[in-house]
Amino acid sequence: MSAVSLSKIVKRFGDYTAVHQMSLDIAEGSFVTLLGPSGCGKTTTLRMIAGLLDPSEGEIAIKGKRVNDVPIHKRNLGLVFQNYALFPHKTVAENVAFGLNYRNVGKEDAKRKVAAALDLVQLPDLGARYPKELSGGQQQRIALARAIVIEPDVLLLDEPLSALDANLREDMRVELKRIQQSIGVTTVFVTHDQTEALAMSDQIIVMSEGRVEQIGAPEEVYNTPASEFVAQFLGASNLLPANCAGVSGGEIVLELPGFPRIVIPKERAPKISAPGPVRLVIRAEKLHLKAAGAANNGDLSVEAIVENVDYQGQSARYFLRVGDHQMQAINMIEDRPFATGAKVALQFRAKDCAALPVGSPS
Repeated sequence: MSAVSLSKIVKRFGDYTAVHQMSLDIAEGSFVTLLGPSGCGKTTTLRMIAGLLDPSEGEIAIKGKRVNDVPIHKRNLGLVFQNYALFPHKTVAENVAFGLNYRNVGKEDAKRKVAAALDLVQLPDLGARYPKELSGGQQQRIALARAIVIEPDVLLLDEPLSALDANLREDMRVELKRIQQSIGVTTVFVTHDQTEALAMSDQIIVMSEGRVEQIGAPEEVYNTPASEFVAQFLGASNLLPANCAGVSGGEIVLELPGFPRIVIPKERAPKISAPGPVRLVIRAEKLHLKAAGAANNGDLSVEAIVENVDYQGQSARYFLRVGDHQMQAINMIEDRPFATGAKVALQFRAKDCAALPVGSPS
């Protein structure tokens, strides 16, 4: 039985459809991320699961029970939002205990549960403080403690890390995953941040304009995108017009002017079944710049000219001219980056390439 099941969910606001015929099953104990740009429908979907919005069509079930007509306070869900929504006039302990007060939990039992929740988020000694006395990261942990203290069937997280600075956000995503794994609660996480989604998720649902573009494990959606949108949104990709010259056994042969013949595994192009025009997909970090004329060690290689360099400290993002194509590569810097105007050898492995049919939704 799925922890959460959506069946042909539609959400309309007047004439605008925010979510189109979405069906989804979320496994018990999994960490699932709804990923996409602003306005793609991910928060609307989360709010329908929570009971904050009613679907226009379709059914929502939690642990096998239809909940369309069940109010939010009867769904046994933990909620954490971007702004934390802590009560400023209540202490940390009182904030954490808030949900227990509506569940007929005895005073001593509630005190024990609050202490356990604060231990879990590694803030055991802050129960007497007020939210204004806490840092942003501490407030985020208290909001999480309040959500999990009720032992929810599902934990819903709507951009909970976006208000934190970059370094703290990285620390907190590790902590959040640790906590989720330690209690085993099914978690639905909403973010527009690809790095968060890849680092934390068991499964990613990539959304665009209210529709699901792809569902899969992080490595699946990253390495084998199902559409041009996924390829471009999740990381930095090069999409080049190519031709499928043949499909044989478990391999696909790709050709494009100025490039050597590229033979990729069939699993990297599951939608390609016959010769014809395709789109070659190469992730920017899978392209390696070498000095012009450098040995390729068995990799494929093309000549390129560096048109611009985005220096990023340990790495550099290169904008390149390869024949008629503009491409980009992200490489670690061993000494100093290649300079603008440099002629380089652009090397890559065929098994790191993917392919999509022409006209794949984007």
